[in-house]
Amino acid sequence: MLAHATLAAIIAMAPTAHPRVVSADPVDNTPHVLDGIVNAITLVGGTVVVGGSFSEVSDSARTTTYARDNLFAYDLATGQVLPDFAPDLDGAVYGLAAGDGGSVYAGGDFSGALTRLSLADGSPVAGFAPGVSGGTVTSLARQGSRLYAGGDFTRPRTALARLDTTTGAADPRFAITPGAPLTPRVKVNALAVSRDRLLVDGSFTTLGGRSRPQVGLIDIGGATAKVADWRTGAYVPACMGTFPSYVRGLDFAPDGSYFVVVTTGGPRGGARLCDSAARFETYATSQQVKPTWVNKTGGDSLYSVAVTGAAVYVGGHLRWLDNPQGHDSAGPGAVPREGIGAIHPRTGKALSWNPGRERGIGVKAFLAHNGGLLVGSDTTRLGREYHARIGMFPLP
Repeated sequence: MLAHATLAAIIAMAPTAHPRVVSADPVDNTPHVLDGIVNAITLVGGTVVVGGSFSEVSDSARTTTYARDNLFAYDLATGQVLPDFAPDLDGAVYGLAAGDGGSVYAGGDFSGALTRLSLADGSPVAGFAPGVSGGTVTSLARQGSRLYAGGDFTRPRTALARLDTTTGAADPRFAITPGAPLTPRVKVNALAVSRDRLLVDGSFTTLGGRSRPQVGLIDIGGATAKVADWRTGAYVPACMGTFPSYVRGLDFAPDGSYFVVVTTGGPRGGARLCDSAARFETYATSQQVKPTWVNKTGGDSLYSVAVTGAAVYVGGHLRWLDNPQGHDSAGPGAVPREGIGAIHPRTGKALSWNPGRERGIGVKAFLAHNGGLLVGSDTTRLGREYHARIGMFPLP
């Protein structure tokens, strides 16, 4: 266990590139979320903002309890819960993004679906009126003056929109619509943004009318967004019938040159990428891009991923990695990894890092920053210590 003094110099958000793998020993000063689940984490300067579905949090010592409806914030260096940031959100938070001027964007299944809030007092920031309606916001990604929102909403666009960060107005130069869904309603599950690409996954099989089964790249380097000349058929084969769409989390490498997608889907062998992590090269130009590597759990869902250059961290309710022949069992070569693991970015094989966590539903949120890796889930044991639903592995 590490004292909060090791975090004294960690104040601002920095690029997610890490020179080495994080420690397997969580810091001691993170607060505790006492019920529900954490779905999203972001960092605004030196403040960690945590969203999900919960009603109470406590300080690290569990001496003070705070009522918090699905969103709270704390100081990264000290772990102190912000006493005046207690917005009243009447539904779950699924997406967060840092805003300017000490503010945060929050999206989810609450009234209005998307809001911008002041960290000083939790009040809505004047002038931001995105007009998102008809569904839920599941993911947010910000790049400069642009805020990308994904979900299953129907307005101002269907499931995917680019908004002005100040006004919330939809950008008319972004008119790419996900379509032909595998589910009754088209849904974007996750977003990530690099210098010139927007990475999207969800239940769609087309983007802007072009075949993009469950995963696609959008070129955002010019004034008008366009679907990139990149397509994979890796997610065309079906997994279990209860998972018609099975892609979940994704993340770019720090330099944007590759990305990793994680999935659910159930134990299915062969070439199908059910319950797997897979690396793809961003600037491949083909209609049949193949994964650079695939790492399978052998039947357990992965929901989140963070790529730092030193490692690809994956989270879910996994029991193993390196388990392509497993069928809810440990196949030849499988390595035990309870709830969380790390994969070598080049080889695609499990790294020795193995802190463990209580499995539960699984890890739903990662945030890599210049001081370590924040982890959000639905359980209370992380690194073999009590860390309820939120914790952090520091960079040694």
